[in-house]
Amino acid sequence: MLDAVPTIAYPVLGMTCDHCVRAVRDELAALDGVAAVDVELSTGRAVVTSDRPLPVEAVRAALDEAGYELAAEPTG
Repeated sequence: MLDAVPTIAYPVLGMTCDHCVRAVRDELAALDGVAAVDVELSTGRAVVTSDRPLPVEAVRAALDEAGYELAAEPTG
């Protein structure tokens, strides 16, 4: 039996344009264990698929580095 691959939606504050989407995607994709990132400008969410659960503080730090803020605890 295969283990489930975690996919978590992180609400992101401050994104307003395609540059924002790229900055968030690039920072989150650089985290160890991340397999895919889909950033949705219209919903203000970053959906991250990883090979293991990511520490929320690592995600928060990556978003901060990109210039954005984790709005609340992730869902998924």
